[in-house]
Amino acid sequence: MFKFLRKMKGQSTLEYAVLIIIVIGALLSIQMYIKRGIQGRLRSAADDIGDQYDPGNVNYRVHTTVVSNTHDTFIDGKTNSTLLQPEKTITTVNSEIVNAEQTFWGR
Repeated sequence: MFKFLRKMKGQSTLEYAVLIIIVIGALLSIQMYIKRGIQGRLRSAADDIGDQYDPGNVNYRVHTTVVSNTHDTFIDGKTNSTLLQPEKTITTVNSEIVNAEQTFWGR
């Protein structure tokens, strides 16, 4: 009787091993479709965020102006520069998207 139980235990272990092999084989065979599904969802989420950045279609201008008031003295071959007022830095940034309708966003 014990020999029969050992045989059944070995048979159930073999059945589990075959079942696991079948599941792994099925997952490997549909791996490409799973990847495409995940990539599609990521792409959809990225498209919901907004327009993509295209460096070829963006005009970006930065204009920086620095204003300072100094007093320079030249004594014995050495130049001494004294800042009379704090410097003022003015920065203006302009950016605009051009040719957005001509840009190809796909692959």
